[in-house]
Amino acid sequence: MARLPRFYLPGQPLHVIQRGNNREPIFAADADYHFYLRCLQEAAETHSLTVHA
Repeated sequence: MARLPRFYLPGQPLHVIQRGNNREPIFAADADYHFYLRCLQEAAETHSLTVHA
């Protein structure tokens, strides 16, 4: 059975998490983590989003 669409209210904050399977680390090296942060920052700026943490 397909999932129901997520409930979304424009202008309200969303709780977004990033983690690996079985809570395994998702970054093999610090460089991977820093690359991810740069991509996240670029995407936030492109789409006018605010990342709080």
